[in-house]
Amino acid sequence: MNYEDLYQSLFPDEKTAKEYITSIQNLSKKITKETESGDLKYLARDLDNLAQTTAALSETIERLQSYVGAFDSRAYFESGDFASQMLDICREQDLDVQGEFPVYEMFPYRIRLDVENQDVYMDKKRIQCIRPSSFVNTVKAGQEKLQKAHFNAQSFAGELADAYDTAIMKQNRQPGSDMYLTTLYKLMTPMSRFRKDYNQQNFSFDIARLYAEFMNGMNETKTGRHFDFGPARNNKKSSPYS
Repeated sequence: MNYEDLYQSLFPDEKTAKEYITSIQNLSKKITKETESGDLKYLARDLDNLAQTTAALSETIERLQSYVGAFDSRAYFESGDFASQMLDICREQDLDVQGEFPVYEMFPYRIRLDVENQDVYMDKKRIQCIRPSSFVNTVKAGQEKLQKAHFNAQSFAGELADAYDTAIMKQNRQPGSDMYLTTLYKLMTPMSRFRKDYNQQNFSFDIARLYAEFMNGMNETKTGRHFDFGPARNNKKSSPYS
């Protein structure tokens, strides 16, 4: 079972339906003018053309409905075909994927396949899409948008350091204590409208870019404060600033 097969079946009739719709729109304009001008001869002709074109459009729509009705989207998800084809496309496009059915990570997104409702979730966003290639393109577009956003590693490290100091003070902990990055994110975006403009996906992506700079030898802020990352990615922890 493959959605691309359904797509290839739908495409010719979709194109034909579009052409019929354009013809109907043009005939409708002619009929309006002919009615206003009293051009009864051409009005009768175009009304007949409209009836024929409308009937042809109806037949085309019925064929499209039969194709769609015959496609079992639930079985497509339950069988794992959607997931398998999605992973194949990710490999073809060099898109890193972690996890296994039905939950995956395509950094910085958590992907969940909702078999019951035949939906796909990117984090908490529900996407009604059963075409694997279209969904993968959506993920890549999101990643590219994040990648294009301006990023200054040292400035970001400094902002993290300020949030870290605030967290230490609020939690009455000793300087040098490890701190969860999620805690720092909440301090950096104290109001909900800030989180809307700069959500956790943006933050995670910036952390990844900072980590890349760290691996390339950058380990201090503009003010000379040193920082390090915790040993495990899944811990989502950053070692202390000093």
